[in-house]
Amino acid sequence: MPRGRRRIARGIYMKGTMKRTQRGMTLISFIIVLAVVGVFVYMGMKLIPMYSEYYAVKRALAAMKSDPSMANSDPARIRDFFFRKLYVSYADNVKRDHLKIERRDAGYLMTVEYEIRKPLIYNLDIVGKFHAEEQLRRGGGLD
Repeated sequence: MPRGRRRIARGIYMKGTMKRTQRGMTLISFIIVLAVVGVFVYMGMKLIPMYSEYYAVKRALAAMKSDPSMANSDPARIRDFFFRKLYVSYADNVKRDHLKIERRDAGYLMTVEYEIRKPLIYNLDIVGKFHAEEQLRRGGGLD
């Protein structure tokens, strides 16, 4: 038998007696990583609808800006058209008092400012404050 080697089987020798080191994650570390990822996925499930609603508001304002007849309309018609656009997009957190329409020299300034509060875990909430505004000008708002 060669010196410094241990016999494992007939004709097979192992050098030294060191054990092979393990690689990878233990079960506990895998569960911890899974819990952290789960919390972030849960937060994303709460945040994504809030932001998709905000982008629906932005799309509705952009559609109104591109419509040439909007700047010549009265504020009640503008408000009605805006909320019809939001109804199609299933945006239900924006209320009538969140929309402000101000008369400006060449049209209207529409400002939408609202807050969404969604419960996260026990007494923790996710709060989103959103602000969007668009200038409606005569001639369709083309600059």
